[in-house]
Amino acid sequence: MKIDQRLVAADEAEIRLDRWFRRHFPGVTQGTIERLCRTGQVRVNGRRAQGATRLAPGQAVRVPLILPATPAPPPPVLDPAAAQELAERILYRDDSLLVLDKPAGLPVQGGPGIKRHLDGMLEALRFGAAERPRLVHRLDQDTAGVLVLARSAAAAAKLAKAFRGRAVKKRYWAVVVGFPPSPEGTIDLPLLRTRDHRFGRTTVAAAGEGARAVTGYVTRDHAGRRFSWLELSPLTGRTHQLRVHCAALGTPILGDATYGGRESAPRGLPDILHLLARALSLPHPEGGEITVEASLPAHMAETFNLLGFRAPPSRPPRGPEGGPA
Repeated sequence: MKIDQRLVAADEAEIRLDRWFRRHFPGVTQGTIERLCRTGQVRVNGRRAQGATRLAPGQAVRVPLILPATPAPPPPVLDPAAAQELAERILYRDDSLLVLDKPAGLPVQGGPGIKRHLDGMLEALRFGAAERPRLVHRLDQDTAGVLVLARSAAAAAKLAKAFRGRAVKKRYWAVVVGFPPSPEGTIDLPLLRTRDHRFGRTTVAAAGEGARAVTGYVTRDHAGRRFSWLELSPLTGRTHQLRVHCAALGTPILGDATYGGRESAPRGLPDILHLLARALSLPHPEGGEITVEASLPAHMAETFNLLGFRAPPSRPPRGPEGGPA
């Protein structure tokens, strides 16, 4: 079998291996990718890898030449109203990056059965730049809030490195069902990503297994012992980390159908995941630091009002020079 080696480009930082394959070989199926990974025919820097492996610029991907390279499909046509709505959700923009307030329910990338996703809409956020924006990190489909996009390959490489190196400070807000054992603390539980039919699921791993995951939390307010408003600070970035850690704490996030936050919630509250990426502070590609905050999405604002929680308004972005952007 003939083998090809391809290097991961700077603008492909943090992309999953299976999505990298679909970008370069649009005709290949997910099942084929998984089989090639499972049998060791696909390797990253000479080592076996899974479809969910995140890639870094400069890594060598071993590609069996049984995969025919086909032209990538043209980007989907975005209607003007949707483009305008997306543009109105921009929280910050300069020559290197832009920060978007992602709505709950919008997937960041495509997948089986997903036709409408942010990655397919990024052409609407070019604003005259030579390249369309690039994803440098992810939010779950049902998580709202701050999402950073790079406006060039060079900016993408620097931002992806900052996310990988944990130089980015993240704050999330969540409404959870119940009251935590302690008003504040640290959740240090390893997590394991497993396959549940077509969908992935994260579980708390047994001692000595899985990947370390650490989340700090503070209770900002509570409605008796039925609901609490938590501020979460992930110190690691595992898939579904906050959702699984909150469930392990005995306080699943309200509206979380996968990890127990739906069946325990009463009627009358919005049946949507109550998780907001409230704020990000990160090194700017051109120096300095930028901090951006997002406001409560409509469903969380409704719940806050019903439960009597009083959230401070989001502050204007702080640019790399230290002043308002």
